[in-house]
Amino acid sequence: MNELDLPALLPGTVWLVGAGPGDPGLLTLLAVQALAQADVVVYDALVDRRILALAHTGATLEYAGKRGGTPSPSQPDISDRLVALARAGKRVLRLKGGDPFVFGRGGEEALVLASAGIPFRVVPGITAGIGGLAYAGIPVTHRRIARAVTFITGHDIAAEGPEGLDWISLARTPVLVCYMARGQIALLTGRLIEAGRDPSDPAALISKASQPDQQVIETSLDRLADASQASETPAILVIGEVVRLRAALDWFKPVSNPLAPGT
Repeated sequence: MNELDLPALLPGTVWLVGAGPGDPGLLTLLAVQALAQADVVVYDALVDRRILALAHTGATLEYAGKRGGTPSPSQPDISDRLVALARAGKRVLRLKGGDPFVFGRGGEEALVLASAGIPFRVVPGITAGIGGLAYAGIPVTHRRIARAVTFITGHDIAAEGPEGLDWISLARTPVLVCYMARGQIALLTGRLIEAGRDPSDPAALISKASQPDQQVIETSLDRLADASQASETPAILVIGEVVRLRAALDWFKPVSNPLAPGT
């Protein structure tokens, strides 16, 4: 990759890198370069093991995953660890599932690094709300069906007042994509229907997107809560007419891989 004149991951610096939704083939060249050069890889729970296997043999792998319902390191502790490693002269790769700036707390970590005077680079990744849907055969937009899309997160979905979501606007958006909504689906669907969304709108729940054990459940908005009981995590939810296109566009035929998560 030297002929591409890519920047090097230098000692005392941190790269915030998106690992994509799972398939190692979706990594950027900069992400692969960072894995080859990092002294320490601080990685999230959603990073595929096949991607971690690309780190060079001398690299230290440090888990910093945050999963709902399980003990997890605090965000301040993770950010402080990045600063400490960089100040120790390490070449630090902060590896996050999807894109670090899309519901990934990459912005929070970057602000801490900036405040501490630590040089950093942000390497975008393919977010699950786009790449995961593509692997399910669902275009996130379509010129004749949906010319707008809204992305939301399931965290704090119950918030009211100025901090809450505009449910009337969400009910009207042609395509609604929700991250981390597995535990909030009943509330989400109820509020959308109350705000005027058609209960029969097509919906899909995609678990372990782009991975060999990907699972896609197609249903309607009013049946989504019941259907979600059969899904696994992590999962991403999409609501809108674009889901119907999956009948013709379901192209992904995963094959077994011994390094895949859960095997």
